[in-house]
Amino acid sequence: MKNLPEELSAAVESGLLLPAAKENIEALLAGAASSLPMNSVKELLQEKNFSELNDRFFKTLAFGTGGLRGRTIGKTVTNSEQGAGGPNDRPEFPCVGTATMNYYNVSRAVRGLIAYVKTVVPEGKKPTLVFAHDTRHFSKNFADFCAKICSDLGCDAYVFDGPRSTPQLSFAVRQLRAESGVVITASHNPSHDCGFKAYFNDGGQIVEPHASAIIAEVNSIKSERYDPVDDSEKGTVKTLGEDFDKEYVELLKTLLLQPELLEKAPIKVVFTNLHGTGGHINVPMLKSLGFEVLTVPEQDIQDGRFPTVDSPNPENGPALAMAIELANTSGAEIVIGTDPDADRMGVAVRNAEGNMVLLTGNQIGSLMAWYRLKTNFDLGWLTNANRTRGVLVKTFVTTELQSAIANAYGVSVVDTLTGFKYIAAKLRKYETAIPEDKRGDYRSLSQEETRKLRLEYSRFFVFGGEESYGYLGSDAVRDKDANGATLMFAEVAAYAKSVGKTLTELLDELYTEYGYYLEMGKALTMEGADGAAKIQALAGSYAANPPKEIDGSEVTRFRDFSAQDIYDQEGDLLPKEKMLFFDLADGRSFAVRPSGTEPKIKFYLYGKSEAGGDLDAAKTEVAAGLARLWNWIEADAKSRG
Repeated sequence: MKNLPEELSAAVESGLLLPAAKENIEALLAGAASSLPMNSVKELLQEKNFSELNDRFFKTLAFGTGGLRGRTIGKTVTNSEQGAGGPNDRPEFPCVGTATMNYYNVSRAVRGLIAYVKTVVPEGKKPTLVFAHDTRHFSKNFADFCAKICSDLGCDAYVFDGPRSTPQLSFAVRQLRAESGVVITASHNPSHDCGFKAYFNDGGQIVEPHASAIIAEVNSIKSERYDPVDDSEKGTVKTLGEDFDKEYVELLKTLLLQPELLEKAPIKVVFTNLHGTGGHINVPMLKSLGFEVLTVPEQDIQDGRFPTVDSPNPENGPALAMAIELANTSGAEIVIGTDPDADRMGVAVRNAEGNMVLLTGNQIGSLMAWYRLKTNFDLGWLTNANRTRGVLVKTFVTTELQSAIANAYGVSVVDTLTGFKYIAAKLRKYETAIPEDKRGDYRSLSQEETRKLRLEYSRFFVFGGEESYGYLGSDAVRDKDANGATLMFAEVAAYAKSVGKTLTELLDELYTEYGYYLEMGKALTMEGADGAAKIQALAGSYAANPPKEIDGSEVTRFRDFSAQDIYDQEGDLLPKEKMLFFDLADGRSFAVRPSGTEPKIKFYLYGKSEAGGDLDAAKTEVAAGLARLWNWIEADAKSRG
């Protein structure tokens, strides 16, 4: 029988195994800290399961600005990985591979992060990192593993006593004055995935200039073995629990602009956390504020299998089906759902006929943006004298309805690249623009105090969001926050009820006043080793050979965010990103970008109609135009190979 190197070489020569996979298998085995990798590789070789080997080893999971994300349970589970099994029918060990989420890659990630953090803290200061995790398979194991490594390498660590949301991790980094933080999550990805999302000392996800340096540190580490410091130099590991939850909830309550509405127009809510973390904060918080809250019992269970849904993504209607059914039997007015790490929120509301309908992320964000702008003026916080200090921050791919609303109020809009880390970077800019002698310990100030400082010296962040169901209403958290969004949207619902309108009627009033805007999100999925190459090839073809005419309409503007120098509304040069935008002569437009977290290439389609016309006719016409646009794009993508 051939030895392992000979078997791998023979598989490469016969075209069964990718050359990169062979190199990565050898590299992982050389740095492995246990026999598990060798046993799993041998088993897959023995079974001639080269497809699985290629998927697991076609690359080394690269640490990017979003951290790591990948499979933690293989398409094939080896006997060595299955072992004695684990909770919720998972294997005992995560899947072996350089392209997968396991202790090998998590060790590299956290050690690289620690190495960089040590270079930026003052001499003699012991760095502090915070770790949180959601309900996914292995997420608690990875979080505890990271905290131990942190201590072993001479840093202090905080770790939550159970599953917590991504935005609460962001809050914790700021509140505890930590140097960095990590949440173990893959957001709303399939149950077999897990991830490692890193944050810096401002509570936002890592961006430049830190990102490149951290990535370099992580990618330079080839082995999962490391040498701990002496016991006398090790850090402490402390647990965060109920008391810290209360601090976070107190912050969230400050998001309410008109608390009296909750008494005047109480709302009955069905809430589901889709087996994730959202119910831990939202259900008791909403109840304490006077909302009548029902939950879906089967989905209250924190379970990384997400057994009642095909996808734990509240943007997808089927994920909210059980909650909508409960709303229909109980007479609840709105349904709110959050994804497993509670950074995204989706809703269903009653229309004028009393039927439950889903709102898109753009519609949800537009309702909240409008209400918060309107109410800030009603309260006198924003005035004609200071309104140029107000700012709404959104991503380029988010609806222009929000721009139309902000423009009508005379408030600035700033567009960012896709990813809340770019919105967080703007918040950091606005905070540091306040004179240091006025700013002091900014994080210890009340929201009223920081609002006054921002209005006088900087920019007052009114609201931020992205079309993918992420929203933020306070700069005290630096990532999208479904817990805060739940409260903000519930207040909008209470407002609508107080003026005798349904939320869909309120939305139609916005369309009538500001124009009808419709967006359509589409994606082409391409999984596995060859899928990644196909995605990049398709994206590259648009840049190299952009269409001049689309569905009979001339392309009037083409923006390649990866090649052109593009500046935002504040004159800041945008980082280069693989995104392309096509604007058409007839008012339609679309954007295309490879997903940074999923094996997809995403398309964003936009249509609009001017304010003041027949709204029903506008809805029909714009929808038909976007349907034709997608048909053209889909056919064109196929022709590009």
